[in-house]
Amino acid sequence: MSESTPASPYDSIASLYDRWNTSVTEDIGFYVDEALRSGGPVLELGVGTGRIAIPVARAGVAVIGVDSSAPMLERCHERAVAAGVSELLDLRLGDLRDPPVNERVPLAITPFRAFLHLLSNQERGLALTRIRELLRPEGRLVFDVFSPSAADIAETNGRWIEREPGILERADWDAEERRLTLRVQAPDGETSMELAWLSQPEWHVLLEQSGFDIEACYGWFDRSPYDGGADMVFLASAR
Repeated sequence: MSESTPASPYDSIASLYDRWNTSVTEDIGFYVDEALRSGGPVLELGVGTGRIAIPVARAGVAVIGVDSSAPMLERCHERAVAAGVSELLDLRLGDLRDPPVNERVPLAITPFRAFLHLLSNQERGLALTRIRELLRPEGRLVFDVFSPSAADIAETNGRWIEREPGILERADWDAEERRLTLRVQAPDGETSMELAWLSQPEWHVLLEQSGFDIEACYGWFDRSPYDGGADMVFLASAR
């Protein structure tokens, strides 16, 4: 990592990230299907350790994977080599708001709520506008985010929960500011990160202002219609 690249909150948990998210599998088939539909290459922003990118590559679709954490990218490369798909992954260190990409792609994806790391509409607008510039005509952006309910917040606020064996997670919610401080602790690493959320109508406005037409907003990865729940899965096409 260069001196000009700020530290990522994921740097210190790259070795445990895969264990932390062992149970998160519900979105993999969805994103693989979208990648196959596009024909590739796929731009994945927030590629992490390759939880989505490696299954996409196994399906035969090339991935340009961007992440702000060098240790996470190193882990992704190791996993891609082990899976025999490293030649289909082009991994790059960079910022979600201005990815180091010049290629035009038919599909950009931002899985696992990565857009929540953008804390203001200015940052969100920068990211969406840049993604729009990288898409081919009528190219598509697919991403998922959440907007927690009062019940979701009350259930976890200020409590340490064992997410996976030996890995503790604590969520401190600020419902008024719509900010979440998420802490992770394990014997081999710990971190803290700030996240922010928006409502579905607010995402609609941002996407439209950034040059996208919204094809669909699902409530889950089974493509069920959004019904006002916490999870949102957006499919948008570039104008």
